[in-house]
Amino acid sequence: MALTILFSSLVLLMLLRVPIAYALGLSSFAYILYAGLPPVLLFHNLVNGMDSFPLLSIPFFILAGALMNSAGITARIFGFARAIVGWLHGGLGHVNIGASIIFAGMSGAAVADAGGLGSIEIKAMREAGYDDDFSVGITAASSTIGPIIPPSLPLVIFGVMASVSIGKLFVAGIIPGLLMALSLSAMVWWMSRSRNYPRDVAFNPSIIATRFKSAILPLLTPVIIVGGIVSGAFTPTEAAIAAAAYALFLGLVVYRSLSVRKLAVISLETIETTAAIMMIVGTASVFAWILTANQVATHFADFALSITDSKTMILLLIMAVVLVVGLFMETIAAISILVPVLMPVAANFGIDPVHLGIIVILNLMLGLLTPPVGMVLFVLSRVSKIPFEQCVRATMPFLVPLLGVLLLLSFVPSLTLWLPELIYGK
Repeated sequence: MALTILFSSLVLLMLLRVPIAYALGLSSFAYILYAGLPPVLLFHNLVNGMDSFPLLSIPFFILAGALMNSAGITARIFGFARAIVGWLHGGLGHVNIGASIIFAGMSGAAVADAGGLGSIEIKAMREAGYDDDFSVGITAASSTIGPIIPPSLPLVIFGVMASVSIGKLFVAGIIPGLLMALSLSAMVWWMSRSRNYPRDVAFNPSIIATRFKSAILPLLTPVIIVGGIVSGAFTPTEAAIAAAAYALFLGLVVYRSLSVRKLAVISLETIETTAAIMMIVGTASVFAWILTANQVATHFADFALSITDSKTMILLLIMAVVLVVGLFMETIAAISILVPVLMPVAANFGIDPVHLGIIVILNLMLGLLTPPVGMVLFVLSRVSKIPFEQCVRATMPFLVPLLGVLLLLSFVPSLTLWLPELIYGK
């Protein structure tokens, strides 16, 4: 009965559109009161959930992304990507994907990609005569590369919750992120040929060299982050601090595009975003503690084993569960709740936790592109000034290549595990 109250109150609060952090906290509090437990347990587990050193990286990665956006660095990245791949059929579609790959190495969040690059990309594609549906669809789909290629805020949360090396998770995301980009590029090429979209610019090595020179310093950001972690020069948390410091250096000293007023606004935005994320992490930790105390993970593992002993079927079951949860719940909250439930199942079937992490995050990224939550779609609806429903329809075709990559990664674990095993060993 207590668990019924927990889940029914959560569903009711979500239907009433109560923010997910409050919905998780209030439903957990209702459970604690009904079970006759001391209310102090709520606050104890809330604080414990947020008391983790790796979580310190979150505000610094958010700050780094915000600094890059405000300093005009995203425009340099877009210009460089345009020079490299703009000569292909549907050039700006490929530029959109290329810019997302580069920006992914700086922000680690899909919403930051959509909000930062999205306005530049959609404006350029409109001016070049691309349909709004195509422009919004590829912008939304390419933004999901951000949390897969390192650094990644969702992978940090997964690593903390699952007690898995964040460095390994970061490295494991590189090949899957590039596969996502290749699949989306293939879709862009096919749609561009059928719709007769133009090449954006002619291939010109001198322009590429000029744009590279303009963007070389921002392009070093992913090198600093990933290179520093892989080489052991610093931890993921220290890498986040280094990224923020480097972005601040570029904005204040090199490009001189940041003012005191801008820094104040960026700081407030970073504080607000971090506070929201940490509240979700804290309340989700309380919710996950209740699930663990009631052995929900064990029951789910037993249920999975009763259905099948096939690893393939278990992977499909995990993907289905994560996909459904991702449709209705914010990414960070979904990770915090799902990880304690899925880890025992994965362990029973010999699924590597690093492999599981990439599958779970990519699955949840699809949730950002689908209603009713669809945070990326809400952001792009505001940026592009087109109705949310039209954004949903525009994004649907681009889910096909992303689902294909998800299935490929799920059943070919070496695509995810080869690079971390090469660097860190088995």
